[in-house]
Parts: sequence; C-alpha cells; structure tokens
Amino acid sequence: MTRAASDHFDGKRFHNQETTEHGGFGLLLKWALNREPGPWRSWTDAEPGPPPPARVGPGELRVTYVNHATALVQMDGVNLLTDPIWSERCSPVGFAGPRRVRPPGLRFEDLPPIDLVLVSHNHYDHLDVPTLRRLHAAHGPRALAPLGNRRLLERTGLRADELDWWDAVDLGAVTATLVPAKHFSSRSVRDRDRTLWGGFVVTGAAGAVYFAGDTGFGPHFAQIRERFGPVRLALLPIGAFRPTWFMSRVHVSPDEAVRAHQVLEAGTSVGIHFGTFRLADDGQDEPPARLEQALREAEAASARPRFWVLGFGEGRDVPAGEVDSGAARARR
Repeated sequence: MTRAASDHFDGKRFHNQETTEHGGFGLLLKWALNREPGPWRSWTDAEPGPPPPARVGPGELRVTYVNHATALVQMDGVNLLTDPIWSERCSPVGFAGPRRVRPPGLRFEDLPPIDLVLVSHNHYDHLDVPTLRRLHAAHGPRALAPLGNRRLLERTGLRADELDWWDAVDLGAVTATLVPAKHFSSRSVRDRDRTLWGGFVVTGAAGAVYFAGDTGFGPHFAQIRERFGPVRLALLPIGAFRPTWFMSRVHVSPDEAVRAHQVLEAGTSVGIHFGTFRLADDGQDEPPARLEQALREAEAASARPRFWVLGFGEGRDVPAGEVDSGAARARR
C-alpha cells in the first residue's frame, strides 16, 4: 500500500515531531561500553491478583495493572487491554532475548471478556504475537494499531485497524484516537521506522483515558491536553530510563512522567513499563522509588499528584470527575 507523505512520514520512514537520534550503531556501542546496570532479581514468584469484574457500567472506570505496558482498562461496559504480553520472553525467538522476572499479575484465564486491544508500536515487548493469538482464540477482540501494523496483527487472527496520528474510530460506547508519541519502531535490523508508533486516547461517558505506550517527553502531551481536556486516567511509562543520555530520546524518566501528568492535568495517573523485563540500566525497583521521590518533590512545591504505582494484578476504581489539583496548579 502506498502512503502519502506527511509531516511525520517522508514516503519511506516515519519520524517524530522533534528530531530524535536513537539506536544508531555508534550510540549503541557507547552504551554497551559504558553500562552501569542496576540490580534485578532473577525471579520473583508471586500469586496472581484476583479476577477482575466482568464489566463496569456506564460512566465507571477501573484499571488493573498486569505487567510491563499491559493494563486492563474497564470503562462504559467495554474491556480493553493495552500492549498485552503474557509470554515468557519479549523476543523474536523463544530461546533468547529479555526474559520476564516475575509472572503476569493476572492469569490469562482470569481475564474478563476482552473487546478491544490497543497496540502502541511493533517492538517485541509491546506487540507480542503469541499473546495476541491467544486473545484471538479466547476472546476475538478488535485490535487498533498505528500505520503499517495491520498485516502483522491480522496474521494473529485479529480483526485489526491501523490508524495515523489523530485518526479516531467509533467503537459504540467509546471512541479511540491514535495520538502522537516520541519513539521509534523496528522488529529487525532492516525495518527501522517503517511502521508508525503512538499512544491512544479512549473517550466515553467515563471520560478520557490516555495510554502513552512508549514515549520520550515532547510536545504531544500538551497537544493531547489541548484536544481532549484534562484526562481522567493516564497510563504513563516510568521504566527503562537509564542511562538518560541515551534513553531520554525515546523513554520518559519517572520525573518526566510526573511532569507529563501535570501537563495533561490528569485526574489520576498509573505507572507502567517497569519491573517485568530488564531492558535498560535502571534497577528493577528504581522506577517506582524514583517516582516516589519525584512525587515528594512535587508535593513540596505545590501538592502531591495522584499518581499510583499499582501492584502487579492490583485493580482500582478511578475517581470520577476530578482533575488532580496538584497537576492543575503546577500547569498554571
């Protein structure tokens, strides 16, 4: 399929709103030669969380953190999963590559009926083909993903739609919009940035839910706030941020996640993308610890943001109709 050039597509490759150099051989070599990895436990055996409710009613919103960038969002009678991964590894092969250090927070068998899957981009820790095949067999959900990913998703059996930034799909009780992110794509050494990446905003009677996917800090947070108003819930990554000279191009740090929460004027934020796969130099427990420090600093300056770190498998009802006062004051 031939695509027209745009402000983020040159006819061959996609790019960010801001120039972003990341992942070239020279930078990768510099990182490899200067790594200072933090500690990770080889395995933590943990009991799964309780089965979530089958659904929530109109205007209601509940979030359950599963693992990595996978969250179960239940809103307005719709159940959706973000970047679902239940596999042991995030890798093109089953015998090598980053291996999980703990089980998923929910058993796959305990999932409620899944109506919608949101895939932010094609990296193996976010687009996990074995999990998507399991979801197709068990639930038959619809899938949404950025441009260029439909063919791969449909090979899993899913009914898939691909979107450009700011494209929206009416799904009945909710509407899903693909929004910009600051990242990149690849599943091999030859397909760098051949497919698009992004986050999603899902709106309905329950309000607006923002799933950031993988992203560095950029102007898109303010653009999302401008288009959708204060979001009721933001799912923001907090891990894989060290070394910052390398990772900050495509991953927010915990400090930047708090800043994003404030720019978005989010009612509640939830930290994701940590503690599951060892992908960068931050230690296993470093993202939530650094987030707590950033929240204390924000509290000293104005008010503590409502930014949760849920346990794996923990679900909570999200407060309705409230903009976090600390976020609003920090933005002003």
